[in-house]
Amino acid sequence: MITSKPSVLFVCVHNAGRSQMAAGYLAHFAGDAVEVRSAGSEPAELVNPAAIQAMAEEGIDLTDQRPKILTDEAVQLSDVVITMGCGDSCPFYPGKRYEEWVLDDPAGRQLPAVRAIRDTIKLRVLTLLDELGLTARL
Repeated sequence: MITSKPSVLFVCVHNAGRSQMAAGYLAHFAGDAVEVRSAGSEPAELVNPAAIQAMAEEGIDLTDQRPKILTDEAVQLSDVVITMGCGDSCPFYPGKRYEEWVLDDPAGRQLPAVRAIRDTIKLRVLTLLDELGLTARL
């Protein structure tokens, strides 16, 4: 368990779907108890509209989010780095907790498929909160 306010970085290739949904859930469930970041190794122009819609169904608004480039600084400032298909482009620093969440990319998928990805992300975020010793605000 991390003793100070933990920070979590979610990374995927485009920072337009999976990592945005994960960051949205973590911010929603943890409030200000966790510092939340997301980034992409090759960021898209905009967040995937299907991801925005799927998260809106959960009461989480991603319309103000923009894909961001992954930086060494973001990794260095994070206690936990969760990758979702960024492969070798994610910098590695000793002492960080790394996890790889194998998830389908929602890009180009219809809303029902994006909902299934969203639901898997939700469960993993809730598990992560538990592992960090934090209680989710449901």
